[in-house]
Amino acid sequence: MIPISVQLYSLRAESEKDFDGVLRALAEAGFQGVEPYSLFGMTPTQFRSRVESLGMRVSSSHFPFANRTPVAQTVDTLVALGLSRAIGGYAPADFADRDAVKRTMETTQQLVDDLGAHGISLALHNHWWEYGLIDGRPAYHALQDAVPKVQFELDTYWAANFGACDPATELKRIRSRTPLLHLKDGPLTKGDPMVALGEGKQNMHAILNAADPEVLEWVIVELDACATDMMTAVKESLNFLVDHKPAGQHA
Repeated sequence: MIPISVQLYSLRAESEKDFDGVLRALAEAGFQGVEPYSLFGMTPTQFRSRVESLGMRVSSSHFPFANRTPVAQTVDTLVALGLSRAIGGYAPADFADRDAVKRTMETTQQLVDDLGAHGISLALHNHWWEYGLIDGRPAYHALQDAVPKVQFELDTYWAANFGACDPATELKRIRSRTPLLHLKDGPLTKGDPMVALGEGKQNMHAILNAADPEVLEWVIVELDACATDMMTAVKESLNFLVDHKPAGQHA
């Protein structure tokens, strides 16, 4: 089965208070990895050691974010974390119009080239604004086509664009380039809190079945905000994925 990780941003408040307690709870629940957004004052080596001491791995990392950090610093941090893939992402202004998208394409290609020289690949994480229409098509499609070597950490909730897009279809479009999936669930209404996987409007079965099991390396639970206890929702999300066999489960 494809291993399951959790983006620690989901548990940011809890992690700031008791990082070790959060890690222990996640390991005991059965998570196989964590994806940090911060190293909580530790060096990359210390962070990795803390995670691995509990039988988990650093699945991927949003620290540092590739397009906000010097390449050398990104490479050094990722190597120390045991990773060979950087993650980056863009702000709404970077997809605001045709000229902005062109600049974003150029930035992305340069990052792919610069990181690639060090043996590091680049995966982009999306929100909803990448799916706004420019010249009649989603801006993200233009970037995907323009930079064929960039990979994706597709955030399937934001890829739904509050119901304007079908995330399974969006995943199929780039399935050969998507080694990481962010999974959220909720009402698909801007500003409303999220819920545990399987309890919202996302068609998780269709999404998971759209992934390429030969490419997908991790599924990552991320709930930006939740109306219920976050740790409970994160654990319920893990149980949902285990019960419903994420893409990549072989007989």
